[in-house]
Order: sequence, then structure tokens, then C-alpha cells
Amino acid sequence: MIENYNLFLLICGIAFLFGALFPILFKRTPISLPMLQVTLGAIVGYFWITLTFLDPIENGVVIEKLTEFVVIVSLVGAGIKIDTPLSWRLWRPTARLLLITMPIGIFSMAVLGYYAFGLSLAAAILLGAALAPTDPVLASSIQVGPPNTGREDTPRFTLTSEAGLNDGLAFPFVYLAIKMAEAFSEGNRFTTEMLWSWFTHDVLWKIGAGLVVGIIVGKLMAKLIFSKYSGDTAISQGYVVIALTLVAYGLAEFVHSYGFIAVFIAAFAFRRSEHEHSYHQKLHDFAEQSEGLLMSLVLVTFGIFIGQGLQSGVELTWRVYVVSFAFLLFIRPIGGFIALSGLNLPRTEKYAISALGIRGIGTLYYLSYALNQGFFGEEDALKLWIVCSIVILISVFMHGLSATRLLKMTPNKS
Repeated sequence: MIENYNLFLLICGIAFLFGALFPILFKRTPISLPMLQVTLGAIVGYFWITLTFLDPIENGVVIEKLTEFVVIVSLVGAGIKIDTPLSWRLWRPTARLLLITMPIGIFSMAVLGYYAFGLSLAAAILLGAALAPTDPVLASSIQVGPPNTGREDTPRFTLTSEAGLNDGLAFPFVYLAIKMAEAFSEGNRFTTEMLWSWFTHDVLWKIGAGLVVGIIVGKLMAKLIFSKYSGDTAISQGYVVIALTLVAYGLAEFVHSYGFIAVFIAAFAFRRSEHEHSYHQKLHDFAEQSEGLLMSLVLVTFGIFIGQGLQSGVELTWRVYVVSFAFLLFIRPIGGFIALSGLNLPRTEKYAISALGIRGIGTLYYLSYALNQGFFGEEDALKLWIVCSIVILISVFMHGLSATRLLKMTPNKS
């Protein structure tokens, strides 16, 4: 990649230009920006045969750190723009998606990974955990609008809050897969004592501590910023967004909790302080632009990886396509309908929420993070990258083409 650095910058520049002109050139088309950027990368990867091959296993640390930063910036953006106050009645659809739909997705994909692809038990659980959470980065087009703009109907709010929280809540299952792989690699059994340790530490402690850290950081930073802010004394929104992101994430990871949960909760707690203040709009704008630039970089690189894989003749069996479409067209929608059943929501809203479970950059992070621990075999790792990449690719195009139409079907149009 280094020897082609300048040309790579040119390609990224074209992708950024797509992002700048997209609202003007493609406003009346069903095409989404991620579709364009992945396609650009795939064309480059397929025809630029002198480009160094992007091996996701060898470059796992780079993928992990880049996607990690993109996700936490997107989580801040999602938390800041939510207008809906915290109440059980309003957040009940979100809670059901997190507690019912996501476990259904994890279990279903684990079973399919084990039987359809011959993955080890630990790798199958990792497959389910990496693909179960919806993506806060690629889902930005179906999320609520900027703060205090009124663009917050039930489907958009539910999808935004789900994407903000389920990234952190999938982490316990990623750790379960890692600990199982570690035990099996050492020739040991995964005992009930190990399971209890996982539940108390990786589920109860890390989730609870992440929530507490997020609330404390969000409230304290809001008190500090709004006590110093006045109309003629502008505090740079860039500094505030990055500070909120890194302080919440760094502190949460320091106390061995889930930084993803802490970042979203910190942003939401910050938003609920002086929630009608115009400064939230400035924070949102900076976070959204930062997220878009980082997303473009990742999507072009992902597209190059896809194009190189196709050019090199990576074997894609029919099982990969069948499982990918089954997950996106049946497992997620059915799991969503099950979770939302009994709620007083129009059927069209239930369908839109259930169908728009976009997979993306968060999956790349979870997969690279787990594989970088060094406990999974190379054969399992290759299968995981192939399956997850195809699911993300199909999701980008399928949801990109259908999202606008599905949201227009709902009674409360934005």
C-alpha cells in the first residue's frame, strides 16, 4: 500500500467528492453514498492488479483500530441527535430489539455458521456476535435528523437508539467466543466456572460500569461546557466532540468496561442536559462530517478488499450467499417482528424497523478485534472474513436501495 500511497489518496479524494456532491447529484435516486463508495473501491481493487493485496488477517490490527475510531465517533453523533427523552414507554421498542432480536440473530447465525460452514463452536458464536448488532455508521441515513429539528418518528428513533446501544451489548458474546477459543486452543474444556466468570465480569460488570461511566462523563462535561458557553464565547465543537468521545471511551476501557456503551450513553446524557440548546446542533454537524469522512475511507478500502478478492478468485460457495440473504431477509426481520409484537405500533412501522437492520463497519471491528487475540485457527478466520464481508456487501446494497421506500411507507414521515 505504501508504494501506491499517492494514488490511494487520489481514490479517497474521489470518494470524498462523491460525498460532497451526493446530495445534489443523487437526491432523486435510490442509490446511497455507501453503495457508490464501495463500488468505487471494488472497481479499483479488481482492475488495479499492482496494488498490494489487502489481507485482513495480516492487517488485522490496522482494521481494528481504524474501525474502532469510526464506530465511537458515530456513536457520539447518534447519542447527541436523539431528542426523545428517557422513558420506558418510548424506549420499549428499542429494549425489545436489544433483548430479543439481537439474541435471536446471534443464536441463528451461530447455528448456521457451525452447520453450514463447519466453523468451530467458538468461531460460530463469534460469527453471530459480529453480525447481530446493527451498524451506527452505515445506518446514519435512516436515523433521526439533527437535534431539535422534529425529524424523529418512531422507526428512525428506534433504529438510531438500537444502533447506538447494541454495539456495546454484542461485546459480551464476542468475549464468550474469545474465551471459548482460548480454552479450546489450550486443550481445555470450557467449564461452568468459566461461564460464570464470563457472566459476572463480561456481562454484569462491564455493561453496568459502561453505563455509569457514560452517565458521569456526559453529565460532568455538559455542566462544564454549558457553564462556560455564551453566545459570544464559542467553544469549539470539534474539541468537545472528540473530548467527549475519547474521555468516555478511554475511562470506560481503563476500568475494564465497554467503551462503546459509555460513549453512546455519555453523548445521550450530554444531549439531555440543556437539550434545547442550539449548541447541540453544532456538535452534531461536526460529528456527522467527521463520521462521513472516516466512513468514506473505510468503505473505499473495504471495496478494494472485495475487488481484490474477486480478482484473485476467492472461492464463494452457494452457502455463503444463501446464509447471507437468509440472515438479512428472514432472520433479522422475523426476529424484529417477534420483538415488536404486542406493541401499539402500525404494522408498516414494525416492518420498517425489522427490515432495516444494516450491517457494516461495526462487524469489521468485532471480527478483527477477536481474531487479533490469536486464539482462532486460520481456516476459521478466513471463513469468518468471507461470510461477514459478503453479508456487509449485500446489506449495503439491499438496504441502500430499500431504506427510503420503507421509511416512506410508515405513517409518520420525516
